[in-house]
Amino acid sequence: MAQLYFYYSAMNAGKSTTLLQSAHNYEERGMRALLYTPAIDHRAGERRIHSRIGIAADAIAFGATYDFHDAIRREQQAGAVHCVLIDEAQFLTPRQVLQLTCVCDQLSIPVLCYGIRTDFRGEPFEGSKYLLAWADNLIEIKTICRTGKKATMNARLDEHGNRVTTGEQIDIGHHYEAMSRKEFRLDEVSPVMRVEKP
Repeated sequence: MAQLYFYYSAMNAGKSTTLLQSAHNYEERGMRALLYTPAIDHRAGERRIHSRIGIAADAIAFGATYDFHDAIRREQQAGAVHCVLIDEAQFLTPRQVLQLTCVCDQLSIPVLCYGIRTDFRGEPFEGSKYLLAWADNLIEIKTICRTGKKATMNARLDEHGNRVTTGEQIDIGHHYEAMSRKEFRLDEVSPVMRVEKP
């Protein structure tokens, strides 16, 4: 049975590298993998997935109205599809996550999604929220904070390296730092509530 996977981590843990390695493994065995990247992410150029270590691959760009089930079904009719790989999966809409579950359940194609869970204030991204709820497999890709502890949060920095705690949820770029929850100081930046310090 095909399954939905969510590989998650803090920023700069090697998610894109892991995705590109998976794509290479399928290609090496003569199998076809469809690679997807958000249309809003132009860091590596149009329709391109790029890893910090220098490897890259072409991909299909998706926006908020892209219908994964319909598009992948058409691709499958044109030739066998063995796997679907999605970079920056936090930008999926809830409807698209549902479409991807149907790709697994109805088209029998495994789907591997790679992304972060939360934004610079510790708030969950919509795509990640539904992937965490519906994926068959949740796999953490680990990275470390500057303190040496496991990093699970993503702090946003300005052009001078100072911490930013206000602004739009989506801000594509490399100006982020992976931090442990303690270093991140969730109680100070989360809009959920302010916690009284003892």
